[in-house]
Amino acid sequence: MELDLLSRLNGLRARRIAAIVATDMNEGTQRLFERGAIIDDEPLKDELEARFLSGKSGMVDRVFLATYLPPPRLMIIGAVHISQHMVGPARAAGFDVSVIDPRTAFASAERFPDVALHAAWPEEILKDQPLDAYTALAALTHDPKIDDFPLEAALRAGCFYVGALGSRKTHAKRLERLGAKGLTDEHFARIDAPIGLDIGAASPAEIAVAVLGGIIAQLRGKA
Repeated sequence: MELDLLSRLNGLRARRIAAIVATDMNEGTQRLFERGAIIDDEPLKDELEARFLSGKSGMVDRVFLATYLPPPRLMIIGAVHISQHMVGPARAAGFDVSVIDPRTAFASAERFPDVALHAAWPEEILKDQPLDAYTALAALTHDPKIDDFPLEAALRAGCFYVGALGSRKTHAKRLERLGAKGLTDEHFARIDAPIGLDIGAASPAEIAVAVLGGIIAQLRGKA
C-alpha cells in the first residue's frame, strides 16, 4: 500500500470513519473509499455500501475490497436493571460498552463490574467521547434531565441506533421537548421507541435481549 493512501486510511480510522481499500488484482492499483463520500456513478457503489453494512472483505470482479470499520460502541444511558442484563451479551457480540448515569446509587462498581462506568452527567462524558455513526445509544432512565441531552446528541451525530425507553405517551412528550430544541420529524423517525424488538418482552432481562436485538438489526441493515 502506498504511503499516502496508508496515511489517509489511518487518518479515517483514527476518526472512527469507515473505509474500504479497493485493490485491482490485474493492475495492482488501489483506491480508498470513505463511507458517505461515494459518488453516484461509481461502478462499485452498491457493493461498497453493502460491505460498509456487513463489514466483510472480499473479491468482486477481480477487485479485492478490504473493509475497515470502527469497532461498534454501545452507550447505555442509565445504570438500571435492564442495563445490567445488556452489558454481558453486548460485549460478547463485540460492542465496546459504556454505561452513563449521574445517580451514584445506581452507577456503582458493585452493580456494574468490569465495564466502563461513568457516574456523571452525559453532557460531561460525551464532551470527551463524541458520538458517531458507529455508536448505538440506548436511553433507559425515564428521566428527561438525564436522557434528553444524549438523545439529541445521538440524533445530530447520526448514530446508527437511537433508542429510548418509555410508553407512547412518554415518548410523545419527549418529542415535544426535542422539537423545541430544533429537531425535526426526520430525526424523530430514527428513534426506536418503545425501545427494542417487539417480542413481548416483560422482564428486565427480556427487554435487554429485545433492545440488543434491535441494535444489531440496525447495525447490519436488517431493521
